[in-house]
Parts: sequence; structure tokens; C-alpha cells
Amino acid sequence: MSNKYGVRVASGNDELGVNAVLAASYPALMAAAYSPEFLASAVPLMTKAQPHLLISGTYYVACAMDDHIVGCGGWTMKRPHSGEVAIGLAHLRQFAVAPQWTGRGVGRAIYDRCVAEAKSADVTQFECYASLNAEGFYAALGFRTVKPLDVRMTGELTLASLLMERRLATQ
Repeated sequence: MSNKYGVRVASGNDELGVNAVLAASYPALMAAAYSPEFLASAVPLMTKAQPHLLISGTYYVACAMDDHIVGCGGWTMKRPHSGEVAIGLAHLRQFAVAPQWTGRGVGRAIYDRCVAEAKSADVTQFECYASLNAEGFYAALGFRTVKPLDVRMTGELTLASLLMERRLATQ
């Protein structure tokens, strides 16, 4: 398998490809941090592309040379779940990499694209709600863990997460 891929802005036409990456990534990569019972309830809720992200212009997909989507992720100015907006603050959203593509720089390439675009929008800091298994990935990107956080998925179902943040270097 080639290691070659490119990162581009997502579109509404990428929904099936993003769904496939989320469905492959989340259950496999989250299994070490969450119980099988929890994942059985949560995975169906987490593995659907969010149409508003796909058409936002700030959500990206990494595609292998055959145009197969192997990773996704992006950012918004609106805080997830509340819609709050704070000057200079953006939020990373729905990052995932197909398990067979982890360790090849796909997630970092998507993150780097997020940084470049966010800086041009005067963003000075990123926040993310990281799943427990993703703490190492975000720490490697320079994020620090602020506090544990329970993200409400539906009714009584919450995802044990971490609020993480990173200041963006200014030039």
C-alpha cells in the first residue's frame, strides 16, 4: 500500500467516504479506552458525518492516490454543543484516520491544514474534546489536557472525554 495521500477541503459529496472512515476508525481505536458495552451504544451515534461540517469549508479529507478517503477532520469557530463563539478560539472537530493509515502522518497533515487556515482567520488558540484514546495524538501536536469532560451524546449516554487546548504560534 502506498503512503501517498493529499489533503483537500471536504464537500457534501464526501459523506459516504467520511462515514466509512469514522466507522472503521472509532470502534477499532477506541476499544482500548472504552468498554465494549459503551461502544455498542455510542459508535452508531459517532460514525455519521456531520453535513454542516462537510460543507463548512473548514473540514478536510485526506485521500489516497485512488481518491479513497483515509482521514478526516476540521475546525469551527462555534463550540460543539453550545454554539458559543469566542474571539480567537476555534474547535477541532471529528478527527479520524482509517486504522490501516495511522502512523503515516495523515492526522498531522489534516491538523496542519487546520492550523494554516485557522491562522488566516485570526485564530490564536484551538480547543478539542478528545476521546480518552486520542489524548496521545493531541499531546504530540502540542495540546495540553485542561480537564476531564463528559460529552453528552443523547439522553443518559455521555462520552468520557478530555478538554484539551493549544495556543497557536504567531508569526
